[in-house]
Amino acid sequence: MHIVLIAIIIVAVLIILASVRTIHQATVGIVERLGRFHRQIPAGIALLVPLIDRMRTVVDMRERFIVVRPQSIITKDNVTIQVDSVIYFQVLDPVKVTYNVANFEGAVEMIVQTALRAIVGSMTLNESLSERQAINAHMQEQLDREIEVWGVKVHRMEIRDIMPPEDIRTAMEKQMRAERERIAVVTTADGEKQAAVLRAEGMKQAVILEAEARRQSSILEAEGQAQALLTTQKAQADSIAMINASKPEPEVLSLRAMEALAKVAEGDSTTLVVPSDLAGLVGAVAALGLARLQGKPGGLGTGPRATAPPAAPR
Repeated sequence: MHIVLIAIIIVAVLIILASVRTIHQATVGIVERLGRFHRQIPAGIALLVPLIDRMRTVVDMRERFIVVRPQSIITKDNVTIQVDSVIYFQVLDPVKVTYNVANFEGAVEMIVQTALRAIVGSMTLNESLSERQAINAHMQEQLDREIEVWGVKVHRMEIRDIMPPEDIRTAMEKQMRAERERIAVVTTADGEKQAAVLRAEGMKQAVILEAEARRQSSILEAEGQAQALLTTQKAQADSIAMINASKPEPEVLSLRAMEALAKVAEGDSTTLVVPSDLAGLVGAVAALGLARLQGKPGGLGTGPRATAPPAAPR
């Protein structure tokens, strides 16, 4: 009797323990009652009715990813390439993803492979290599439409790698190497051109500065000569003014004028001062010369002087 009671108690404890479930954060439990969907259980402790309720599955509500295995695709220009991709998704409706599809991840992988064959097969090799973003956007849009009934949202679809055949890769590498060499040659030529332009510009500036220096030197030299001429003229004018102010004798003026003329003739000055009374100057010079001649031996004033005849008797 005691053994039966102990067995009943053990069975009851086991049933109670089996009816208590713990649902972790970011997951949802799907409960069935008598084989049919009954309710969703959020994160926390859940109690099930023994022998009636059953936990069908626990759905992860976090964002997840599926790596699509590489597949061979023939492009529009008949090049066979290997394409592998990855898809990031999140379950929005755990009931639909549980009851509307049997193997969600396998179904998504098949849809991605089929869509990639259709999209990449309509493009050339160069287009498929250069337009990955367009392919990803088109794939994401198509997947959203097809798996919406499963309660799943595709956040992004990315092509990880596109591998052309070995000979195509070798030709592409040669083409890329030639393009890099061309860019290097163009860059070098452009640098040499810029250097030549800078050198020419520097020489131009040097010539301009040298010409400007010569012009400034000529201007300063001309200004100096003009200033010297003005100073000389002013000194001569001051000398004439001083002579006029002292009121010299006509013989002195004549003598000074003759000295000035002599200096001009000798090249000592480029300025000629001509007195206004040229006739008087000539007369003064003649008189001065006559006086000098009379004072010299053998001149007009030498020898016995003629005596005047005696005056007549008155």
